Amino acid sequence: MNIPSNILTLILGIILTLASLWYGQNHGLMPVAASESANDVDSLFNLMMTIATGLFLLVEGVLIYILIKFRRKKGDQTDGPPIEGNVGLEIVWTAIPTIIVFILAVYSFDIYNRMGGLDPMASHDMGTKISHNHNMKMEDRSLGDNLVALDTQEKRVALGLGVPSGKENENPLMINVNGIQYAWIFTYPETGIVSGEIHAPVNRPIQLNMVAGDVIHAFWLPEFRIKQDVVPGRETQLSFVPNLIGSYPIICAELCGSYHGGMKTTLYVESQEDYDKWVQNNTFASNDLDKAVATNVKELSDQEYLAPYKQEIGIDLNREKLEILSNLVVSQ
Repeated sequence: MNIPSNILTLILGIILTLASLWYGQNHGLMPVAASESANDVDSLFNLMMTIATGLFLLVEGVLIYILIKFRRKKGDQTDGPPIEGNVGLEIVWTAIPTIIVFILAVYSFDIYNRMGGLDPMASHDMGTKISHNHNMKMEDRSLGDNLVALDTQEKRVALGLGVPSGKENENPLMINVNGIQYAWIFTYPETGIVSGEIHAPVNRPIQLNMVAGDVIHAFWLPEFRIKQDVVPGRETQLSFVPNLIGSYPIICAELCGSYHGGMKTTLYVESQEDYDKWVQNNTFASNDLDKAVATNVKELSDQEYLAPYKQEIGIDLNREKLEILSNLVVSQ
């Protein structure tokens, strides 16, 4: 059966397109998407994989066809025809990549903008702060300050992504992040909790205010498709909305020293109830602290001194037993 070349070309084009679309959406190369922004990034990656797959099949298919169709015949020692250039073909293979790059540039720009990465006012403020702080020296800080919290005495230059589109009016969970060799320290201004890991409620915007205490680090959340450099002397901001309950690795993606590979921790995305329990378990009981009063035990009588332990001892504290117990306490 002799199929016309134009029909054959159309059939091959349809097969190539379907194969590219299928693999571009089912490649399985990305980890689970755990944030709203991750889905946007994945859509861009899927488009790139679709285009790349189509180009790969097209180029490799043409090469294989040429190798078979124009292979040297047995006993043929002649050269091929002297063909020099093809203006039309060169225009086509130059125009197609140009159009592809332009489409990807516009699409990626839109996604970056939806993630809050493009804010003209923030960019203007950033430039002003950079010019004013060009010769600014970092204030002296103790090691303890470096470990547990950001220095809020002077506002540093803010860089990085902002709050995702549509979440501007929601109350974000603020977390101050300090990157040091070789650990991440997280401080929660709302509760005063200091932790080596992040706990966050699902579907609530998270805003990380990050500084580095020594060298450049990079805060990377693969499942959230975000990564941000953490620079000494500057505050970088990273915002996202987790929408999938689970535990996710936090990795330093910038070579920061000998033990860079061990600079890892975990982000736990929890239900609001589980997050509240974590906060409660990691917050001092303020009510109990309010009841605590400093007392000079030397001024207490035997009965007053031992009265708080009455229930634990489980006996009737009469005079004789009090004297025995007080003697034991003094001897200890």
